[in-house]
Amino acid sequence: MTLEQLQATLAQPQHIVITTHKSPDGDAMGSSLGLYHFLIQLNHSVTVVTPNEYPVNLHWLPNNDKVVIAAQQSEKAAQLIADATLIFTLDFNNLSRIDQLAKLVEQASAPKVMIDHHLEPSNYAAFMLSDTTASSTCELVYVFMQMMKHINLLNKQIAECLYTGILTDTGCFKYYSCTDRTHAVVSHLVAAGVKNQEIHERIFDADNINRKRLHGYAVAHKMYKMENLPVIITSLTSAELDEYNYETGNSDGIVNVGLGISGVKLSAFFVERDGAVKISFRSKGGFNVNEFSRKHFSGGGHANAAGGGSEVSLHETIKQFETIIPTYAHEFFE
Repeated sequence: MTLEQLQATLAQPQHIVITTHKSPDGDAMGSSLGLYHFLIQLNHSVTVVTPNEYPVNLHWLPNNDKVVIAAQQSEKAAQLIADATLIFTLDFNNLSRIDQLAKLVEQASAPKVMIDHHLEPSNYAAFMLSDTTASSTCELVYVFMQMMKHINLLNKQIAECLYTGILTDTGCFKYYSCTDRTHAVVSHLVAAGVKNQEIHERIFDADNINRKRLHGYAVAHKMYKMENLPVIITSLTSAELDEYNYETGNSDGIVNVGLGISGVKLSAFFVERDGAVKISFRSKGGFNVNEFSRKHFSGGGHANAAGGGSEVSLHETIKQFETIIPTYAHEFFE
């Protein structure tokens, strides 16, 4: 599908589904709902479908109440995907990232449109807006509106959604992926009505006490530095999550604490959840956690921020990591 063909498709009313990756974050939900608010202005029927629930500090996003969560409404989600005439897939590069929705989306007759900034995208979409240099998928939704020649439709609702994803995926504008284009986009979003302080408060000052206690426990009791390496390891068991009344998103950000320690080049966070081990990697400098995670932990993401997983126990997974990572020591000290 060419850009012109997509423009022609969107010139006619469509039944559109927008979906994003499992355990959606700020960029996933911001881009999905931002695109939703854009497309409904073009008189399309649009539904955002997520594989599962997402953190409560994102529930304030405009029209959050219209999101269909497949883990809770599986039949409705399946019907929407089957009936769609166009499917947008946002903030992921492989259908495996949408969990139980993958087979439904793959088998759907509707053309797929990918908007994403992750490395090494799969070739499943009829139209791809893939830019691995972009700060976020939210930034690319703004670019998509420009490509469709409808940037004039940017309103406060879209701006709030897109600002949320850019803010969270750039680490509050501190990552290298935050470029002059990113700041130019943000300037336009603020001009469209974004109150940056309000969004910061909604996202970062909305923790419940259980989340704070979980983070405190993880840092105080479960974080340690590897000997002779600038590597921090933190982990949580499912029992520890239960002890602190875990809710979706409560462990988010723990991996970043390790990276904030002076001299640390790699922070790894391992959490036992849903019968498997989920892993988050963050790095500074030239150590590519996307390549590392792809090679060893069936994951991927960005050069300095990636995720992975393991089917063996938490203890075995950490031991595996501790065995592998010394072979990369030269990359930390180059």
